[in-house]
Amino acid sequence: MGYAILAFDGADKARRAAAMDRHRAVISRWAEDGRMPFGTPLFTSEWEPSGSLMILDVLDMAGVQAYLSEEPFSVEGVWGEVRILPFRIATLPYQRLPKPGDPVASTRTHTVAIAYDGTDAEAPARRQAARAAHIARMQPMAADGTLAIGGAILDEAGQSMIGSIIVTRHAMDEAARAWIAEDPYVRGGVWRDITLHATRLAALPYRPLPGGA
Repeated sequence: MGYAILAFDGADKARRAAAMDRHRAVISRWAEDGRMPFGTPLFTSEWEPSGSLMILDVLDMAGVQAYLSEEPFSVEGVWGEVRILPFRIATLPYQRLPKPGDPVASTRTHTVAIAYDGTDAEAPARRQAARAAHIARMQPMAADGTLAIGGAILDEAGQSMIGSIIVTRHAMDEAARAWIAEDPYVRGGVWRDITLHATRLAALPYRPLPGGA
């Protein structure tokens, strides 16, 4: 099990730019040694910086706290709200993530979707019933790059799946919503609360994702 850090910037927007170089140095080191399989900035639909999604491959909360204690965006008050979510990356045939030296877009290329399941008693059964079809749909999407990364949000015990995070190659909310609407987790009533964030992929010295190139 790992963790996803979903962080939102505070009111002082100048802090992000001031801490950016130190932030990149820290996340580059964590990506290179495999403790950060993925990280990406979040933007509003008007392309204003709004936060970050950082995925950590650490054993427990001590690993999360080790990262936060080094992360300038955390230490220097860039992030005003930090949510720590137990998370497991799905093993899929992902394409290689951008590495240093690769071209980096200056505008939106992808969408981050945070999707939570229902909280009623039947929610686990709905997820289980749709899971095979959902994974079957994600396989070719990962292989062709439509899905950059995806996985399950877990409960606090790290046992039950209660939602999903997916990062897809959609530059508009409308396109992302149309694609998501076709997923078995939507058609089967699994995902009940979906929030979208604009993003572009950062070039970092990532290791391959589980199942990926």
